[in-house]
Amino acid sequence: MRAIVVIPALNEASRIGEVVAAVRPYVERVIVVDDGSTDDTGRVAAAEGATVIRHALNRGQGAALKTGTLAAIQMDGCAIVHLDADGQHDPSCIPALADPIRRGEADVVFGSRFLGIAPRGMPAVRRAYFIAARLFNTFLLGIPRKITDPQSGARAFSKAAAQAIDFRQDGAAHCSEILRMVTRSGLRYQEVPVLVRYTKETLQKGHRFTVAFRILWQLIVRH
Repeated sequence: MRAIVVIPALNEASRIGEVVAAVRPYVERVIVVDDGSTDDTGRVAAAEGATVIRHALNRGQGAALKTGTLAAIQMDGCAIVHLDADGQHDPSCIPALADPIRRGEADVVFGSRFLGIAPRGMPAVRRAYFIAARLFNTFLLGIPRKITDPQSGARAFSKAAAQAIDFRQDGAAHCSEILRMVTRSGLRYQEVPVLVRYTKETLQKGHRFTVAFRILWQLIVRH
């Protein structure tokens, strides 16, 4: 079964080459969606063997994931994995995400940084953000409380599930939108542990509480 990784990237030229090289041993193909970068993100990713799709303008992480997912479907990816471009996700988590789909045990698999493997270097304020995000998803969006990491960027779909989950949010709200759609569908889903490493550089581009208000606007007011 072909596993294809989709990585949305914006101005990640300094890290994307290392990320693609680390991911390639675990999958048949890597798709990097260069979301309107102003640096050499696309060139560096292509040099490491990734298939690069470029957005002429920055459209947002959700839009980049949508573009890459549609491309993976066309490439006949039977396990389509989403990962971030900043290197936070340890590539060794890819089998944990893809194998339940390969074995026919799940249609969608979500990675969780809070299941067994403690996140490395997570600040207390970031942990508070994720607690607030979980409460938001549970009480305002109706996402089951058993989902421990609603803002995880690591997930995997079967080809059929990827075709069925037509997410539309272009920005950060895509995480909650995907969760809401999957948990309200008849698709089989599960969570698995993933190892996430935080560094000074990755924290600079991570979620802040201001992002939470933007997600609230996108999901409730504009949806």
